[in-house]
Amino acid sequence: MRLFACQKCSNLLHFENTACENCGSRLGFLPGPGRLSAFDEEGNALFNGQPWKACANAAHDACNWMLPSEDEADYCPACRLNEIVPDLSVPENLPLWRRMEVAKRRLIYTLDRLGLPHEGPELRFAFLADLDGEPPTMTGHDEGLITIALAEADDAEREARRTRLNEPFRTLLGHMRHEVGHWYFIVLIDRAGRTEDFRALFGDESTDYGAALQAHYAKPPNDDWRGDYISAYAAAHPHEDWAECFAHYLHMVDSLEMAASFGMKISPKLDKEGVLETDLDFNPYRSSMEEILSAWTPLTIAMNAMNRSMGTPDLYPFVLSPPVVRKLGFIHEVVHQRPRSG
Repeated sequence: MRLFACQKCSNLLHFENTACENCGSRLGFLPGPGRLSAFDEEGNALFNGQPWKACANAAHDACNWMLPSEDEADYCPACRLNEIVPDLSVPENLPLWRRMEVAKRRLIYTLDRLGLPHEGPELRFAFLADLDGEPPTMTGHDEGLITIALAEADDAEREARRTRLNEPFRTLLGHMRHEVGHWYFIVLIDRAGRTEDFRALFGDESTDYGAALQAHYAKPPNDDWRGDYISAYAAAHPHEDWAECFAHYLHMVDSLEMAASFGMKISPKLDKEGVLETDLDFNPYRSSMEEILSAWTPLTIAMNAMNRSMGTPDLYPFVLSPPVVRKLGFIHEVVHQRPRSG
């Protein structure tokens, strides 16, 4: 994720901002150029002088993306992917849905930066609230339909689920990056004829998926997965291994872009000179996997140490073993070898 600056006063802006805290200018994200722009009173973007209109979901304070004024659509490219949203007449649903939309827009930003396709009728999202008398909503995927339980936007409930499932990490954005990974298996592997290459690293995805998950949840927590997988859940089935690694790849490139935007440099004073030194002045969306990894490890070690200094959990509680690195490298390869969208 980039940092942005107000075109009127040069104040620092963040991706979710709707107004500049310094000069009061109205802000909106321009999904084509990929920029957050201030607007004049006539609705012209100060970034390029062109007229834009707000997404219809701005009426719910749920979106800050814009559309060209001549666009016949009412919803921005991110909100057009919504197949189902929760019942907004239920007061507690609205703030949770807003959090869902923030995470989804961050996901779409990264997909756009990678040139991965998401337009059209195939990829879509359903954000479902639990209903009285009905079984709880299950987060999952089905041929491009990404279902996220609205309860996951409740911090206390999500933390309870993380603890119950013995997970080191559970976020809304992580859910979306994982679940969309299942869709990109279809796009990048199945349709691209890369199944044999996939199986050489991840295993045979044709094995019974339901039985594999049932066996995974039936086992008590253990460390048998460590070394070969990025997480315990990744060990459940090759499809989950791919989705977990795909999510981590998106975590890496997005976080490294933010670190580069801040001009961060990791150069600790250690007894062995240069052990963790790295300069994060590069574009992870246009870099080799070797460059990404050489920056990611020092960055996460430093950030984990900072979190511990504040008494909070590690930012990145994972280990990138050689087998996991090979899987991430394969994802990097298939993402960048396909024709870029747009």
